[in-house]
Amino acid sequence: MKARHIMRTLAALLLIPLASSALAAEVQTAEVVATLPEAVGNITFTPDNRVIYSHHPFFSPDIRVAELDADRRSGRPFPNLTWNTPRKDSDHYLDSVLGLRGDAQGVVWMLDMGTRGGITPKLVGWNTRTDRLKRIYHISAPASRPESQLNDFAIDPVHSAFYIADEGIGPGGDGTQAALVVVDARTGASRRLLEGHASVRPEDVPISVDGRELRVPGSGGKPARLRVGADGIALDKDATWLYFGPLNGGWLYRVRTADLLDTSLDAATLGRRVERYARKPNNGGLSIDDAGNLYLTEVEHRAVGVIGADDRQYRRLATHPDLIWPDGVSFSPDGWLYVSAAQLSEVPVFNEGKARHRPPYYIFRFRSLASGRLGN
Repeated sequence: MKARHIMRTLAALLLIPLASSALAAEVQTAEVVATLPEAVGNITFTPDNRVIYSHHPFFSPDIRVAELDADRRSGRPFPNLTWNTPRKDSDHYLDSVLGLRGDAQGVVWMLDMGTRGGITPKLVGWNTRTDRLKRIYHISAPASRPESQLNDFAIDPVHSAFYIADEGIGPGGDGTQAALVVVDARTGASRRLLEGHASVRPEDVPISVDGRELRVPGSGGKPARLRVGADGIALDKDATWLYFGPLNGGWLYRVRTADLLDTSLDAATLGRRVERYARKPNNGGLSIDDAGNLYLTEVEHRAVGVIGADDRQYRRLATHPDLIWPDGVSFSPDGWLYVSAAQLSEVPVFNEGKARHRPPYYIFRFRSLASGRLGN
């Protein structure tokens, strides 16, 4: 015990993360499992191991969501072509999907941001066992705003709820109005929480890839720092803690689901109950295993890392030279973690008008430190 205490003290003084025995494994080289012609956003699974993924909405794909074919080089529209085809008489189609999650009942939930066609955001659940629509939850104002970009979400089967991260960078948004949205799965009611709180708002830190800072057109056409609010989001096994944070920022936060679901709490009280959990790099996707280890996609460095449950220290876990802008990360039924490489950093807006992104686009997998829930 004394030696362990001395080691921890020295590590703290030297600012060196002290890895536990569970985290002492070498960094893995991620394994390519699919080679595709279009950029992949997020990935999820059905209990019988069907692989469902979104085509990244940044590229305005014709097919919003697809199911991976057996050749792992192509995909077919999911749930079908009709749902991937815009229509004017109804919003029963997928407009702009990034986040999607599968549940234990075989329902694939797809988060339609609605930003491409300017329609009301919604959660669409498709039952893969019956091949039928399960339910639609519309996320209307004031739960969503014109500046909303509902990026990713977590399913809470214990409290029958969904928790959504709103980056706040939809049309006209600059991330300052980022928030969390809670949807009651029983009633369909939705609430907007923590809007503009430090835990969801982007910090003023650069996002740099290969030595270049990513900038976007700002006021007067001048380049401005890319700032993205609440992005990664994950729920622990017991549905007690929700973890989240902005893409730009050095902290991961958490809040009790009991507090998010307590409608008697005012904004100030809820804000005080949010906890800083651990230091992190700029990250996109987020997942958690059953032991409480958190997995983050490190968008600047072609890597996925982990924050250990025992020491709350971040370290790299998997890398690959082609893991360019790792985005969604998700558990498969056989225990692997899958991650996409969207190549967002290579698009013209970030490269003086030059398109550096190109096919093929990859889906990778790597080993987690412990098992995790399907699609989480």
